[in-house]
Amino acid sequence: MMSSHTDSPAMGRSPRPMDLRQMQGVDLHAEYHSVRTGGDFFDAVDLGSHVIFLMTDIAGTKKATQPIAAAVQDIFRGSATELLGPAGTNVMDATARLAQAVNHELIRAAKGVRFSPTFLGCYDVSLGVLAYINAGGMTAVFHDSEGARILPSEAAPLGLFTHLTHEPSMQAFEPRAKLLLVTKGVMETRHGRTHFGVERLIPLLEETATHSATELCRAALKAAEEFKQVPWYRRLNLPFGHATEDEDLTALALVRHGRAN
Repeated sequence: MMSSHTDSPAMGRSPRPMDLRQMQGVDLHAEYHSVRTGGDFFDAVDLGSHVIFLMTDIAGTKKATQPIAAAVQDIFRGSATELLGPAGTNVMDATARLAQAVNHELIRAAKGVRFSPTFLGCYDVSLGVLAYINAGGMTAVFHDSEGARILPSEAAPLGLFTHLTHEPSMQAFEPRAKLLLVTKGVMETRHGRTHFGVERLIPLLEETATHSATELCRAALKAAEEFKQVPWYRRLNLPFGHATEDEDLTALALVRHGRAN
């Protein structure tokens, strides 16, 4: 496992944008909706044979979590290249070791425990197989010819225990299969007392005909925004009720190219 940096992340430092070239065989996209206020963060590394991606929700405000995310990004990108770049690597073992490296850096950069539900995936482009760790309940919906279903989350969140290990799961992607990840800001978007929830996310994935990862992310975020109930006095800027700060709304989608049978 790669060693962590020994110095603290610079105050105010922000992570670099995810910048992927046009990939062969797979479409990956992630984006935020609305002003960012918290610790949602995503990144990806394209190694040609493998695409490694990360989406996490680091507890805390944007100001507090940006330096942590920047430090995690350094470790994620460096470790992903070192562990999964060599030909013939054991993907399951490398994915587990990558999660451990990210976990250690989260705790080190935060200078202590930092609750961080995280989805870490390594997609094998030639085989169409995803090795993944869903640590802490990040909502992940997968859709193929058998319909849409939730990928289980049985692991503890990152950022809590230094010696915690995670066992990756595997998911095969047939052509045009798609994966959608959303953070809790999407799932907990409210209309009155009702949350947006998986009962709306699953039909959205089943009914959205697009095979564009970008359009899939935007459809999910748009649905969550439209689901919100905005009090009439807030629309008129009247000073009633308590001021509330919207949570981050973040989505990531992965779609395998090709023609379904």
